[in-house]
Amino acid sequence: MVAKKTPAATPPTEATVGAKTADSKNTSETLERLRANIGPLSTMMRRELETTLPWYRRLSADERSALGLVAQNGITAFVSWYEHPSSPSWVLSDVFGTAPTELTRSISLQRALQLIRTVVQVVEDRVPELAAAEEQVDLREAVLRYSREVAFAAADVYARAAENRGAWDTRLEALAVDGILRGENSDALQSRISALGWTSHSQFTIMVGPAPSEANALFLATLRRAAGRFAEDVMVGIQGDKLILVLGNVTDPESAYVRLSELFAPGAVVYGPLAATLQDATASAKAAFAGMSVAKGWSAAPRPVSADDLLPERVLGGDDSAKRALLISIYRPLLAASNGLIETLSSYLQGGHSLEAAARDLFVHSNTVRYRLRRVCDVTGWDPLIPREAFVLQTALIVGRLATPTKQPVSKPTLSKQGATPTKAAT
Repeated sequence: MVAKKTPAATPPTEATVGAKTADSKNTSETLERLRANIGPLSTMMRRELETTLPWYRRLSADERSALGLVAQNGITAFVSWYEHPSSPSWVLSDVFGTAPTELTRSISLQRALQLIRTVVQVVEDRVPELAAAEEQVDLREAVLRYSREVAFAAADVYARAAENRGAWDTRLEALAVDGILRGENSDALQSRISALGWTSHSQFTIMVGPAPSEANALFLATLRRAAGRFAEDVMVGIQGDKLILVLGNVTDPESAYVRLSELFAPGAVVYGPLAATLQDATASAKAAFAGMSVAKGWSAAPRPVSADDLLPERVLGGDDSAKRALLISIYRPLLAASNGLIETLSSYLQGGHSLEAAARDLFVHSNTVRYRLRRVCDVTGWDPLIPREAFVLQTALIVGRLATPTKQPVSKPTLSKQGATPTKAAT
């Protein structure tokens, strides 16, 4: 078997050696020109930024200085990269290495790319002065490749900043929701939600329901977007198996609660009473949690259901705030209205919800009973002619009677046997 002969390498000719020498010489001259023009290019770049980018002029002095340093580092790093195109990625990271992290908050990615485009345009316009005629095409291509790499590096910087900011916002949001539930100091709590961009100062609503099993970051982002269609501000929290929504300034409550309840897992969804202040939001959240724990007591409860509609169940569950709500909103107003409203309501409820039976018991006409029941509805907002609302009113009457102290009988003074000194009868 005959081995194949390897063709001998063609010896370099004088023309080839001369061309390589000329290319090396031209590249060396271009590099020298680039190094010598770093300062002038930086000056032209700053002038071009102020001329072509209106937003750059509106920045503070510190921000303009930081951006100018980023652009100058970009030109310097380009010279190093042009000399060694296979340089490691740290050459590109040097461009943004000196920029403060806060710069990503005040300068958007779109503006950062505008800045890169302006810097590239400045360098590209000076190509005829920086390179010989035969080197200009290669230098332009190098500028374009470098600008692409810097753009990707900028996108990476902003992506990392967004991830860090998102992780921090998530932790801060969880602390804010937990602070509302535990009733933390309102000033500290206001500071936290302000850091999240919360602008509402009133009209807080708390919704509580079962959390879906796949309550990951994607689900929470979807929930925030959906809630953002109905409310000016939204916070989301998950505690154990419960999903908590804190809404600010809901535009269409009835529609919003129904639509948002569809994003909860199967089970009861309860929303607390509207809170006028952040401090009142804690009481609203406690009412919502108390309502959720006893919602199964009302088998026909709608979804979602208001915590105020579950007042009887909450009373049976030992919720003192529900007792106070029934006293304040139903029993005491009925007492203050007088005109026999409590007696009429009590007779109507005990008589099997019969107008005629209540009229016979009170020795009045049935139309009088009907009128007084309408007055009960006007005073309390609950209609005794509707069975569920009649149950709420009946619970309020029971709570009110139990809360009213029993009057002690007044003992009459009696005379002693001698008839001289009056004494109190023994109790």
